[in-house]
Amino acid sequence: MTNNTLPIITLKKGKTESLRRFHPWIFSGAIAQLPRDLQEGDLVEVNSCNGDFLALGHFQNGSIAVRILSFERCNIDEDFWRKRIREAWNLRQSLQLLRNDNNIFRLIHGEGDLLPGLIVDIYGHTAVMQAHSTGMHRSRETIAHALIAETQGIVENVYYKSDTTLPLDTTSDQREGFLIGNTQDETATENGLTFHIDWLRGQKTGFFVDQRENRALLEKYSLGKRVLNMFCYTGGFSVYALRGGANEVVSVDASQKAIQLTEENVALNFSSTTQAVNVSPDSRHKAFTEDAFHFLDKLPYPDKAGNEAKSFDIIVLDPPAFAKHRSAIRNALKGYTRLNLAAMKKIAPGGILFTFSCSQAISAEQFRLAVFTAAAQSGRHVSILHQLHQPADHPINIFHPEGEYLKGLVLHVE
Repeated sequence: MTNNTLPIITLKKGKTESLRRFHPWIFSGAIAQLPRDLQEGDLVEVNSCNGDFLALGHFQNGSIAVRILSFERCNIDEDFWRKRIREAWNLRQSLQLLRNDNNIFRLIHGEGDLLPGLIVDIYGHTAVMQAHSTGMHRSRETIAHALIAETQGIVENVYYKSDTTLPLDTTSDQREGFLIGNTQDETATENGLTFHIDWLRGQKTGFFVDQRENRALLEKYSLGKRVLNMFCYTGGFSVYALRGGANEVVSVDASQKAIQLTEENVALNFSSTTQAVNVSPDSRHKAFTEDAFHFLDKLPYPDKAGNEAKSFDIIVLDPPAFAKHRSAIRNALKGYTRLNLAAMKKIAPGGILFTFSCSQAISAEQFRLAVFTAAAQSGRHVSILHQLHQPADHPINIFHPEGEYLKGLVLHVE
């Protein structure tokens, strides 16, 4: 698309400062004038009240009115998309994420890769694309072909998964399905472990790619331990703990579908002749469909042999986002405190607690304060061993601190 006749959005006086600091969002309150007949997803030019050029971006109805694609004049065409994807691919290559033992990683992370509104995760030879803006949705075919062209023959299939992320009023004849290619192979490899990727019905793009390094850290702590994985989803933490030599791993999720995925992933990586109720192909693993708070309230839980109830040595708390919007922050912080307090009360002396927040609206300081409050209320001595965050394939644009969404702490509880 050439930019010769783009609609122009004019900002109010005094509302250009964030753009001059290269923040990639323009909020609706900063706009002085919208052109007539502007459609959601249109490519627009953004000017100051004096008529000075500031940026190019996608227009969207809502609080975030424009997502910036370029702070320089350029054509947003096939070459533009290929260049941005090539730069992202080269970064992932330099991070050595594509290896014989690893073919799961994030290729495009929105603002962090200068493509706000676009997520692309790689699972083997399949790229799963997710649009969070109508502009990216309208460019999906061009982006899909650019993915094939710029990934050195690795990506052969592009699956589009945007039904839950696009605005409800986005007109579309396709929000789900293959844009290029097709495949029945829904498995991929992370650090030598095999996972079933449910990009058709699963959350996000089918797998939580952002916890790769944190799962590997849990593995190092797991030898000989009893591990409880709350909100297990696809069982990633559980599978790593089993490989790490845990004596027992218990996975809990309120979703029966999540428990099924967890069991499938345990079966992909481990085998056992034990076939009992609630017991995976690896006899060290059990899984339960239950509310997290109810399960924690019932602890301690008998060990795998049915012996006297014992506390867990390691507990993982990786809940879904408690706050998706700023209006929910207060209740979310109460939820994080309540959840961590329940775990701290029940974990074994000398236990290790992995606790996370994936809410973009919650800052690292707010999350840490919520956990601090839980520690104080528990009456136990708690110390921080690690402060965790999203991995390098989820880069944070330094001009967009909102991109730092994943926060985690590894705690030692006396």
